Amino acid sequence: MSAFDLDRIGRGLPFARALPALRDALATAGTAVVQAPPGTGKTTLVPPAVAVADGVSGRVIVTQPRRVAARSAARRLAALTGTGPGGVVGYTVRGDSRVGRDTLVEFVTPGVLVRRLIADPDLPGVGAVVLDEVHERDVESDLAFALLCEVRQLRDDLPVVAMSATVEAGRFARLLGGGTAAEEPGAGSAAPVVDVPAESHPLEIRYAPPPTARLDARGVADGFLDHVAAVTAHEVTVSGVDALVFLPGVREIERVVRSLAARLGDAVEVPPLHGGLDAAAQDRAVSGSRSRSGEGDTALPRIVVSTDLAESSLTVAGVRLVVDACLSREPRRDIARDMTGLVTVSASRDSCVQRAGRAARLGPGLAVRCLTEQEYAGLAAHRTAAIATSDLTTFALDVACWGAPRAEGLALPDQPPAGEIARAEKVLCGLGALDADGRATDRGRDLARVPADPRHARALLDGAGLVGAEVAA
Repeated sequence: MSAFDLDRIGRGLPFARALPALRDALATAGTAVVQAPPGTGKTTLVPPAVAVADGVSGRVIVTQPRRVAARSAARRLAALTGTGPGGVVGYTVRGDSRVGRDTLVEFVTPGVLVRRLIADPDLPGVGAVVLDEVHERDVESDLAFALLCEVRQLRDDLPVVAMSATVEAGRFARLLGGGTAAEEPGAGSAAPVVDVPAESHPLEIRYAPPPTARLDARGVADGFLDHVAAVTAHEVTVSGVDALVFLPGVREIERVVRSLAARLGDAVEVPPLHGGLDAAAQDRAVSGSRSRSGEGDTALPRIVVSTDLAESSLTVAGVRLVVDACLSREPRRDIARDMTGLVTVSASRDSCVQRAGRAARLGPGLAVRCLTEQEYAGLAAHRTAAIATSDLTTFALDVACWGAPRAEGLALPDQPPAGEIARAEKVLCGLGALDADGRATDRGRDLARVPADPRHARALLDGAGLVGAEVAA
């Protein structure tokens, strides 16, 4: 008897109707690219479907771009199987692991998978890999994808599925099929694409530009955050529906939560949602409305104020209204610190489309964007790949340990800037991690095993040598 009842797990999920196409793709090509918008159930249904597919023997590894998303996805799938994390479904993230001898599906972050691939490219005991949210274009996610494309050349028995919420699926399909990202669609071989359109509920888009600038010298302007709160309070008061507000970071979330509480009092629930919350608080945010105490089944409207976690990684129940600040936090190399930091920038149009779609999952919805329609039209079409803007010191060490210095020959969706790779290699040579030819040294391999920036890893290892591992940690 299978550990996964796909009929039960997929009940009510739009992706369920695409299961035959996914099975056919894996049977004929051993690969697939799933293109499906948030809320269709791909994260919940694809991993167990791959686990029970013909020819798959071993654990299915599933990547999620964030630790909170990996834990949440594991908890949800485990609950649908009547178990808890660590049974047939588990997860491993930095500093936390719940897996057991019977685990068939393991959710991990891309960094965990990259380290496992570098340690042993054969991935012993692994029967398939699913890369979720590849459209987010994180450096480690891009690298995990490229390494798996190479592993597939030696292990054609290893099914690989890449999942994207945007129309960039064709680029990943060409690479996974052995081609290049620059090829024209239809040229050469490509992995099969399983396309699952969103349910077509009416979605109204409105624009509510602020009277002041969105950003100032300190970051997101307080006046703009007050405007977001005012727009949200008005729309919820008029409609009485559950709302989801998108903001770039914790400071902004906390200010808007306070402002909404002051405006609406106890007439609504206003839970925050971000990666710094514990699992219980995150679960409360993504679950549906709770009833008023002593008032039967009448539920309080909820306003979930979230980072882009709720854009694609987590699904918030019951949302019919989205208010979008149209801002994101993206990695950029901090020249002063010579390391990557997060900066606030305008969101891309495809991110805004995904966010708006959260309002129309269950029926007609409304999305309000806090800028002008002309400003929205001027946003970048897609988010910038992190490999083009981040510090690449860790990346350069990883590819050197893989045996591909400077990422030469790897099937990356975008190639790293040559100048940034040269700068990263100079840093790594100074740490003793690379030799003059760009190859990883024994010290470099030791540093790569530490889940930290190589500069921090060197300090930790040096400290452990002086005072002992426990004190250094």
